[in-house]
Amino acid sequence: MAARPLYSHGDPALKKRDDLEDMLEERRNSSDLRYALRCYSPVLYKGVAPCEAGMLKTMVLQSDQLHYVVSQVSKETGEAIDVIKEEASDILEEMAHCLQLSTVRFFAFTLSKAFKSLFRSIHVNEDGIQRLQQAIQEHPVVLLPSHRSYMDFLLMSYILYTYDLALPVIAAGMDFMGMKFVGEMLRMSGAFFIRRSFGGDKLYWAVFSEYVKTMLRNGFAPIEFFLEGTRSRTCKSLTPKLGLLSIVMDPFFKGEVFDVSLVPVSISYERILEEALYARELLGVPKPKESTSGLFKARKVLSEDYGSIHVYFGQPVSVRSLAQGRINRSHFNLMPRHIPRRPSEETQAFVNDVAYRLVRLQEDNMVLKPWVLLASVLLQNHYQGQGGGQQQGIMVDELTKQVDWLRGLSRECGAFLRWPDHMPPSEVVSSSLSLHRGLVTTCDGRVQLASGEPGQVKPGERPLDATPEEKLFSQAVIVLSCASYRNQVLHVFLRPALLAAAINISTSTKKEDVYNSFSFLRNVFSSEFILCPGAAVQDFEEASHLLVKTGALQVSQQEVLVTERGRRTLTFLIGMMDPFLQGYQVICRYLCEETAERLTEKQFVPAVRNFMVKQILAGGLRYCEVLSSDLQKNALAALQRLGAVQKVKRADQVTLRVDKLMVSSLEDTLGGKQPTQKAALARL
Repeated sequence: MAARPLYSHGDPALKKRDDLEDMLEERRNSSDLRYALRCYSPVLYKGVAPCEAGMLKTMVLQSDQLHYVVSQVSKETGEAIDVIKEEASDILEEMAHCLQLSTVRFFAFTLSKAFKSLFRSIHVNEDGIQRLQQAIQEHPVVLLPSHRSYMDFLLMSYILYTYDLALPVIAAGMDFMGMKFVGEMLRMSGAFFIRRSFGGDKLYWAVFSEYVKTMLRNGFAPIEFFLEGTRSRTCKSLTPKLGLLSIVMDPFFKGEVFDVSLVPVSISYERILEEALYARELLGVPKPKESTSGLFKARKVLSEDYGSIHVYFGQPVSVRSLAQGRINRSHFNLMPRHIPRRPSEETQAFVNDVAYRLVRLQEDNMVLKPWVLLASVLLQNHYQGQGGGQQQGIMVDELTKQVDWLRGLSRECGAFLRWPDHMPPSEVVSSSLSLHRGLVTTCDGRVQLASGEPGQVKPGERPLDATPEEKLFSQAVIVLSCASYRNQVLHVFLRPALLAAAINISTSTKKEDVYNSFSFLRNVFSSEFILCPGAAVQDFEEASHLLVKTGALQVSQQEVLVTERGRRTLTFLIGMMDPFLQGYQVICRYLCEETAERLTEKQFVPAVRNFMVKQILAGGLRYCEVLSSDLQKNALAALQRLGAVQKVKRADQVTLRVDKLMVSSLEDTLGGKQPTQKAALARL
């Protein structure tokens, strides 16, 4: 039976969304100490009593599954069962949370102070909170927030404490555990720590999965983890990781719980605390190690204005409803429940579909502020103004007109845009420019991206002339920071933009040719954006519908035609895709022209970046965005998936084998120099 997509692609503009309330308003008008010490009595799943951390550990260590795996590992390694049990106990000790209300109250007090200093408001959809409260009482709940900042999991617990909901236990990376004092404080506020990768460590996997499933089966607390696995440095959604999602679904598959509620949560920041840090990481500057001293050094951010946060709790998604007609649970009764088994292809495909659905739900409920539209316009004008003697930047009046036009287009495409309608557009633009003044400069009514500062000079020292490379790096930090805000609106325009790019590279206006180009681009960029597997036809229809609705296209059974009115829309959409298209093309060019015979996987990103820097400085490439390691790694993943590059393991390193003919062909196709190969037959 063919798998059916787990989402519908109706008109995005018709989606009904909840109102949002500012939860900080009350905090500004009452005592933080009284708030932290107030009566806290959340209702749990089926009214169960909270479970002490020690009791939870005992339940895990005495479980049938762990006993079975301990026995298997003992047979495989020859070590005594007691030794393996001791190792399992040590793993659990390192991993487990130790939730204490006193620590939660301490965080409630300190976070209230910090949030009121950092943010103008924290808006929450209270209808979503009520739905969550109901879901917690009925079924085990899994919270799945988007992940754009370190602030995310603190913010989630703060909100649930404020609304008297059960506090979640949160999957956190081991790097936090290395922070003296703070790591233990996080553990006592509900964090449990897991390694970034387990390899083939059977025992670790068994302890980890049984720990999570024991909490879920018994409904002791909602479980929270980030579906994307790590923070998105680009503010685009990342390809979902499936391990933890498989674990939380397993008790349902085996009939141990009636249902599991998955709750997508969308967290939107008007200004991101880690903005410049992310840009530098994408340019190859190593990520700073998490440390308590680093946290105290970061206190200066408290004097900055970071605008508002919007947190939207989505509709709980029933695993039982999604699995109906997709998963035959009788297969899970053929073996004892405690014996681990590899998920079938059917189960893996189902989990993958659900993961993509949940990330799309997160995207749909991301609240967008006016700055994301300004960033989109400013970036396109920044590139248009480069070279040719044109003056860089854009006049404020023209910027306001373009942003106002884009506001209409984004709403027609279904954006969840929070635009202050009571203010004139010119005031909205002025306010946004002020909040993000570190990224833009305004002079004589002309706005342009800031030039960046190539280096800090100590007092008493003469400033040294920056090299062209240093100037480019400083400019790239600004551009990538600005692009991270543009990326927040990409999901709204993604499918129409892919269609616009497909029309641009297609050899004709025939619908079949345009669809083939669309399908090709969608396949190439499926590591770059959230594009649900097997949904090319649905995405094409959604894109066509939106562009016909906006008056940009006329689509018949045979042809796709751009209207006179639609040229402006398509030019803008192609401009959004162009940095990605050119980035992938220049990577193809590098692999064809410059690749050493034995390029290792580790050498790839630095080597490509050096090639791109030379291209930009020579005037052969204009997009600083292509210097992003995220784009470079995604392009390599795409080339591997398409069979143009293969990984070959040699001794202790992985080398890349390049099919130069195929890579060259892909570069030409991306540039519209040769037709796309005929896509799989589909009813259009």
